[in-house]
Amino acid sequence: MIRRVRLNKEYFILEKDGVPVAGIMDIDEFEDYLELRNPKIRAHIRESYRQYLAGKSRPAHRLLAEIPKGKGRGHKHGPRRRA
Repeated sequence: MIRRVRLNKEYFILEKDGVPVAGIMDIDEFEDYLELRNPKIRAHIRESYRQYLAGKSRPAHRLLAEIPKGKGRGHKHGPRRRA
């Protein structure tokens, strides 16, 4: 069951006498859920959505075209060394 949760992003609802009492979900999705309960993050999402509706957004391909070549690619400190 845990393998299915982790690899397939499935979730399971545990019931007692036909009543849902708990759930099992992937930890990454659970962390996302916890973040969304944070009032500051929810406010940021609302503000971002408001800006989007106001037309203050652009397609990703335009944003990526504005990034100078060579910036944001690779590591700042050279290749990673193995221990």
